Parts: sequence; C-alpha cells; structure tokens
Amino acid sequence: MSELLSALREAGIRDVVINTHWLAEMLPEQLGSGERWGLRLHYRHEACLLETAGGIINNLDLLSPDGKAPFLVINSDVYTELNLSRWLSRVERVLLEHPAVEACLSMVPNPDHHPEGDFVHVAEGGLLQLPASENDIRQTYAGIGVFRPAFFKGLKPGPRALGPVLKDKIRARRVFGLGVKDFWLDVGSPGRLERLQNRLSAV
Repeated sequence: MSELLSALREAGIRDVVINTHWLAEMLPEQLGSGERWGLRLHYRHEACLLETAGGIINNLDLLSPDGKAPFLVINSDVYTELNLSRWLSRVERVLLEHPAVEACLSMVPNPDHHPEGDFVHVAEGGLLQLPASENDIRQTYAGIGVFRPAFFKGLKPGPRALGPVLKDKIRARRVFGLGVKDFWLDVGSPGRLERLQNRLSAV
C-alpha cells in the first residue's frame, strides 16, 4: 500500500479515497491522514459490501466533486510496476481524442489463474469488444482504470458488480483499453502473495 500511495503522489494525485469494511480500523491506524506521502486520505466505511461499482457510486461525491472530472480507480489487491504518470498521460490523450469514451482500462496478458481473459483488445489501444467466439483473443482487465462520472449515470446506490456495467458500456462503444506490459499481479491467493513476496525480497 505504501508503494501505491507513493506512486499516486508521483503521478500528481493528491486526494485518495479508501473504502473500508473488514478490519476497517486498521487502515486509518496504519496510514493516518496520508500526510507522510503528501496525500489527503479519505476513508469511507461500507457497513455491507457494495462490490466495485456500488462502492464507486457510493463515493462519487469524493471521487469527482464537480460531477465532471474523470477519476482513477485501482483495486487494492493488485500489485503493479506500471508507471502511473506515463499511463495517465496516455489516458488523458484518449479521453481528449474520444469524448464519447466513459472509461479507459488497463489491459494485461491473461494470467495463469485467469486464462480465458475478459475482453477482446486490439493492438496497443482501442475500443474494447465483447468476445463473439471462443477463438477471439482476449486480455484481462488489470483492475486499474479511469472513469468519467457519466459511466455511472442512472445507476442506483447499493451493491453492484462492475462486470455487468462494463459489458453494457462496451456494447455501447464507451470503453477504451490500453495495453500494459509492466509487471502486474492479482494478489488474490496465498500462492500469489508468496510469489510477490519473493519478487520484492529479490529486488
């Protein structure tokens, strides 16, 4: 988490919203106000799990106070060596050149634990597509994306997964993907956590 917060600061971000649920008190105890990273950390507790889209909707007032500015979302269980500053510059160009695009997602080669991938992604960047057949070459959404508030317009508060919303928006040609080749890992199992620990200890 410390490395991620440092990367956000280097990318020019100042305000960070952190959703809390299980063991919620530990995050403010460990991270504090964010001052040591030059950030302002805002905590919002979920009494019941809202899932990804529901959590974002619940925080739109903090993520985009004016209701217009795009914002960055990063899943807390992913580790990446992506240069966020460089990637966000690419995203900024996409959003300027494609005003109808409501989300820009980082896409990575399919990991071993998710070999089927998520969406069809052409070349280094382009609009995402839903698979039409088993032969379509897919990539995996890395859990790092920039969203315009319009992506969530009309969605009611409450528990809501991101996947179905993404599929609807992809059908409407509103989602762009940018290929990422930097090291990335979904730290979602003890085995993958051990893999990450071994990588960090070898540095």
